[in-house]
Amino acid sequence: MRSGAKVAVIGGVFVLMAGGIGYGAYSMLGDTVGGDGGTRSASESSKVKTGPPSAEEIAETSKGFLDAWAAGDASAASLLTNNESGSAPVLASYGEDARIGKVKITPGPAVGTKVPYTVKATVSYEGMSKPLSYASELTVVRGLTTGKALVDWAPTIVHPQLTEGATLRTGEASTPTIEAVDHNGKVLTKEKYPSLGPILDTLREKYGESAGGSPGIETWIEPADETQPDVNLLTLAKGKPGKVRTTIDAGAQEAAERAVKKYAEASVVAVKPSTGAIRAVANNPATGFNAAMQGKQAPGSTLKIMTAAMLLEKGLVTANGAAECPKEARYYTRTIHNLDHFSLPDGSTFTQSFARSCNTAFVKLIDDVDDDSALAKEAREVFGIGLDWKTGVVTTDGSVPEEVQGEAAAQYIGQGTVQMNALNMASITATARTGTFRQPVIVPQSLDNRELATATRSLSPSVTQQLTTMMRATAAWGTGAKAMASVGGDKGAKTGSAEVDGQDTSNSWFTGFSNDLAAAAVVQTGGHGGDAAGPVVAEVLRAGG
Repeated sequence: MRSGAKVAVIGGVFVLMAGGIGYGAYSMLGDTVGGDGGTRSASESSKVKTGPPSAEEIAETSKGFLDAWAAGDASAASLLTNNESGSAPVLASYGEDARIGKVKITPGPAVGTKVPYTVKATVSYEGMSKPLSYASELTVVRGLTTGKALVDWAPTIVHPQLTEGATLRTGEASTPTIEAVDHNGKVLTKEKYPSLGPILDTLREKYGESAGGSPGIETWIEPADETQPDVNLLTLAKGKPGKVRTTIDAGAQEAAERAVKKYAEASVVAVKPSTGAIRAVANNPATGFNAAMQGKQAPGSTLKIMTAAMLLEKGLVTANGAAECPKEARYYTRTIHNLDHFSLPDGSTFTQSFARSCNTAFVKLIDDVDDDSALAKEAREVFGIGLDWKTGVVTTDGSVPEEVQGEAAAQYIGQGTVQMNALNMASITATARTGTFRQPVIVPQSLDNRELATATRSLSPSVTQQLTTMMRATAAWGTGAKAMASVGGDKGAKTGSAEVDGQDTSNSWFTGFSNDLAAAAVVQTGGHGGDAAGPVVAEVLRAGG
């Protein structure tokens, strides 16, 4: 949607609302001439205030800033921030580039140093106009050199989706709109499926022109990074949308959206193992960052699916063969223990260790593997991790770096330097389900004939059968049994938990399959995998797709 040129400045685009203020209302705070870098008299220099701003200062500063902004006086408003040079052009572009006028800003009660507010305005362009409304907040801080109460500048003050270096614009969009539909032809919208917002923006940017549509008149955020899609905020005049068919299943997507909303921070992805088609992607919060497909963090014991595949391929274990599971195991300087230091009796099988998520059963086999790069090779050659996935949107494709000694032990159980997201783990589960990696896609390859990533080799039928048998056991009577109890069909699972940056409560991970659908979820600080992420996955699997 990049127009390539600024729209003309319209004089008086801002309207001073009734009850607005004159200049004195926002100059009364002092004689600073540039945010926090102004001049002070000698007498003032000895009386610079310190400490948090008072309630009176917060009210006075926020009112002065919001009233100046509403009045269209970007210069006066920027003087009340701690970054005059950075805030002035952004505030000015609100009227000049975005054509936003008749601005009314209504502040709410301050919460500490934060002041929430709602903005109601009108966007006008070539005889067309539409209302625009949204909510945001600002923070009042003490100026470091002046000691004055100032607005702590951030682009989100102007609009909650505005990022550093981005610009608000109104005009003819350079990219036609699209009508995205699921694999059955059902229309997908941001309003009904908010997690698809950034995905739909990217699909429009990539495929809008080739889909046969025509551009409309819009207000949008143009990111500083030209590789990122524009974010549409308002449509003044619709163009002709081009149709883009996705692999999403509306029913599975609806279930995914519903499931993640039960937690403050959660992500889930569902993939069809037989084809790699992505059936659902959901995040809470549904912000511009698509954590489900772009996140990077340790996936905990869900990665044991991959580790088990590697051990099975090397002939070091069999599903029904014996595997030691002591309370703890030491490898070089790293001591690994099981949850609550449990152990399994002598003669227990590898399936039992897998289903109970025994860490030590995996760590004790590292010496027998005798190859520091074995897990990294398995990740790339069999599961397609780290290859350049071309799903149709931006993704992070997982990482299993080559490690040695204690860090290698951590990797075997999905900790340390391993980096995954829900998409990666759903794909790993899908690969385990069929034995063959099929690169996930959210639009058909036929749409643009892009080259998909391919793995070097598949798992043997024997290894695939043993791996899925262990996952079925986990869903039937292991750590995933409670979460998967409501899921029908041929089903399997793996639980996981991972501590990141010393957090008190671990992140909850869960992945599973039912018939020809695999799904994986992560819930931040959700604890055990079966407790939080498990129900998210189960809800999506029940929806099918």
